Amino acid sequence: MKAIKYGVSVLSVAVGLAVSGMSFTVSAAEPTLSEADFEKAQLHYFQRCAGCHGVLRKGATGKNLEPENMLKKGQKRLEKIISLGTEGGMNNFDDLFTENEIANLATFIQMTPPVPPEMSLEQMRSHTKEYIAPKDYPAKPLHGRNWENFFVVIERDAGKAAIVDGDTKEIVAHIDTGYAVHVIKGTEHHKKDHAKDVGRFWYTIGRDGKVNKIDLWQTPDKMLVAETKMAYDARDIAVSGDGKYVIAGGYWPAHFVIMDAETLNPVKVVSTRGYNTKGEFINEARVAAIYTIPNESAFMVAVKETGQMWQVDYKDLDNLTVTMVSSAEFLHDGFFDPTGRYFQIAANASNKMVVVDTKDRALEKMIDVDTLPHPGPGANWNDEECGPVSGTTHLGTGLVSVWGNDPMGHPDQAWELCYEVETDGAGAFIRTHENSDFVWADQLKHPEPEIQQSVQVFDKKTREIVKTIRVTEDEGKAALHIEFNKGGSEVWVSVWNRTDNKNPTGEIVVYDAKTLKELHRIKGLTTPTGKFNVYNRMNHKT
Repeated sequence: MKAIKYGVSVLSVAVGLAVSGMSFTVSAAEPTLSEADFEKAQLHYFQRCAGCHGVLRKGATGKNLEPENMLKKGQKRLEKIISLGTEGGMNNFDDLFTENEIANLATFIQMTPPVPPEMSLEQMRSHTKEYIAPKDYPAKPLHGRNWENFFVVIERDAGKAAIVDGDTKEIVAHIDTGYAVHVIKGTEHHKKDHAKDVGRFWYTIGRDGKVNKIDLWQTPDKMLVAETKMAYDARDIAVSGDGKYVIAGGYWPAHFVIMDAETLNPVKVVSTRGYNTKGEFINEARVAAIYTIPNESAFMVAVKETGQMWQVDYKDLDNLTVTMVSSAEFLHDGFFDPTGRYFQIAANASNKMVVVDTKDRALEKMIDVDTLPHPGPGANWNDEECGPVSGTTHLGTGLVSVWGNDPMGHPDQAWELCYEVETDGAGAFIRTHENSDFVWADQLKHPEPEIQQSVQVFDKKTREIVKTIRVTEDEGKAALHIEFNKGGSEVWVSVWNRTDNKNPTGEIVVYDAKTLKELHRIKGLTTPTGKFNVYNRMNHKT
């Protein structure tokens, strides 16, 4: 038996799983790793595996990787799976890790998983920093740019967010953020509450739980105005409709945290541990998605492993009201219908799209779809037969599923599959715009480079694919995530280089939304992933 002890080290610096002055010990039977190899393999697992398989490796979107199951597969088979990926949606990692790193990762998942520490509200508050006090915020933009057509772009492996001018295609700023930011969200126009300076402030959440506040009215060197840390592992964030609060959800610890939107100081923490739909207690009940409900003074919180949607009122934090709606496992990401009443979220392990009525605070419907639905930010449009519809791509198959979402105007089509579009490969993101005739879908999860590097476009009227666009042909790169500009005249697609060298070889390719022809290539970006147009996101243009 080998005991491995670690504390503030490479892991704590890069990931944040150890707290200053704290160390903890894990023990495992054969197989074993040296302390250095264990530490590096654990970091790689956190960076690339924990999101789908869990910190404790109990599985969710990905399979259970506990030692009992992994020891049966054996070292060689595990190395092959990690290297080549699977047809079920797991990426290959032979272009990201060395053979030795893959071998160590295969060994690591056969060992007992270490349990990270908890995090108190006091610890969170110790990370809060104000770089510019709210009293010193400018009353108007300090630059002459059209900030409502800015794109806020995640630079995943650089730990940065880029601000790109949608008019000039210039990179305005590279802003330091947490590690591998998953989501960036800004203040929005809401019917119930109206935040001041709508769209001006944007909030990032890193995989390491670090939260950053960005002010788009500042000069580029001062756009980062505050930061804090609310977890060791996190995914999503949202801003209240009145602009007073920011909420972020933890993968570990399993909780959500409400912060003061001006200072980012944490003010409320709530555990999400509890029982799933089968009545089993879940310790690692992670918060997968958080959204602000447009018509209610409440947040929508998706608890991944329990299959519960929590509707959390934010008007009275001392007397917090939480309505728990049971649905299906494992909840992942979602989006609202155009009215803002119905929240549609993927329960990807159950192959369902879950619909919650936020007005009645109840489950509206569960729609059966294909393998591992993954809508990303989602897409809404109008169909000539079914009326208003929504769509999702799938991580496990090359298919776009489309369903009706208008129970008032089209009750016979509401929450029923309208049609499906076969694509060449499994994808992660789908997007459209009210001024566009087309729907765009990526194929990021397909193992073949030619397909992974292409996006497909289908016509809203004919429901047929009209063009397959090869975004890049560079080895080791993939095309992903689609976003329209303010007016819907352009479509922006990311080119992601799957490496850790932090070289800015990624780019964004801009297309004419009508002719589908390439217009620009914006270079100088490191693994650009999600990109969010300020105007479209603040006005729910999907």
